Amino acid sequence: MGDEGELLDRLAELDRRLVAAVKGIKLLGAVSWPALVQARFLDGWRRGNPLLPTVDYAKNDHSAAREELEDIFLAADAQHPVGDYLRRAAQSWIYATELLDAAGTAAITEHSVRLYGRPGDRLPGGALSNLDAARHFVELADEIGGELGADDAVRVPAEQLCAELQQEIAAFFSHDQVTVELDPDLIAKAAAGPARIRVRAGASFTEYDHHQLLQHEAFVHSLTALNGRRQPNLKSLALNSPRITATQEGLATFAELMSGAIDIGRMKRISLRIVAIDKALAGADFIEVFRFFLGAGQNEADSFTSAMRVFRGAPLGGGAAFTKDTVYLHGLLSVHTFFRWAFRHGKLKLCRNLFAGKMTLHDVLALEPYFDSGFLAAPVYIPPWVRNAHGLAGTLAFSLFANRIRLDRVEAEDLVLGV
Repeated sequence: MGDEGELLDRLAELDRRLVAAVKGIKLLGAVSWPALVQARFLDGWRRGNPLLPTVDYAKNDHSAAREELEDIFLAADAQHPVGDYLRRAAQSWIYATELLDAAGTAAITEHSVRLYGRPGDRLPGGALSNLDAARHFVELADEIGGELGADDAVRVPAEQLCAELQQEIAAFFSHDQVTVELDPDLIAKAAAGPARIRVRAGASFTEYDHHQLLQHEAFVHSLTALNGRRQPNLKSLALNSPRITATQEGLATFAELMSGAIDIGRMKRISLRIVAIDKALAGADFIEVFRFFLGAGQNEADSFTSAMRVFRGAPLGGGAAFTKDTVYLHGLLSVHTFFRWAFRHGKLKLCRNLFAGKMTLHDVLALEPYFDSGFLAAPVYIPPWVRNAHGLAGTLAFSLFANRIRLDRVEAEDLVLGV
């Protein structure tokens, strides 16, 4: 036990070094576009003279951070679960620095794919790909959209949304202060950190937007960061390591699904981004991808935002892309499968542990003994839909059985027999 304790102490020290080494690495912030780029592009578009946006990316020297991360990688014991976790984390941050060094060049695609995958990658447990799933959800949304009617949902201004979210979030995070504030420079609808959630100023939001932001941004992204900060030994579990993106976004989208906060329009928007990444990789430029989103029913501002997400850090002339948005469906289906697997094997505690910090599905399995020993702390905050264990178990139990029914073998007559 003494040897194990000494080893864990050394690994905790390596973790402290890792947190310090990556402090200045802001991957998404470094490839984000200023709001002025959108205004200029849309002005040209409306005048009939659309031009490819011009975006400059700051060049920073990441050599010292990369050297320290390489030292941490080599010093961590690959045969120890915590050491393996540190090696995987350090490696992903090294990949992130290489991606940032390549910002603005076609080489960014290679690094992006290494971190986030590509649309053609296969989904867990089957022969279908991310792109297959995306096309399925787009087609399904288009088929039932007419039945659902036009989107005439009541919208509220960003100021009202902020006030409402602030009240709910303050009541939930009883041990921490999380503020909700307007950001005039934010192009996305919202962005979450451990202590601050930013909402795009000037935008309007539906009731679905409200619940989606609460479940996705606050009750997953902020929640896992705050729980990670409370870890006694692995503070890196509070960080947005690039390697956890698929699980984090999948978990956040799964939270929307489980809490009833996702609608078919949201599924379509997520899916369209994956199709658009595939188009960009195949040679479509920024304007062609922008037109693709317009043709899919998005307004000009949303089409620009969606196209911008595809081309963050990448050349805009086609053949390159920032592939992060590929992870949403892949992560959602992986997390859904994980929850079903955990229920079937009597391991729902693993699902709770998944909220103890920002980790991958592999991490929560490999690190299970360290939650049991107390080296890792159980989560302080748990989303309401997870806290209701009986309701969660009921949903998963039904899902496990219902998924055995083959819809391609069901006739309409079968559904009304005996009714």
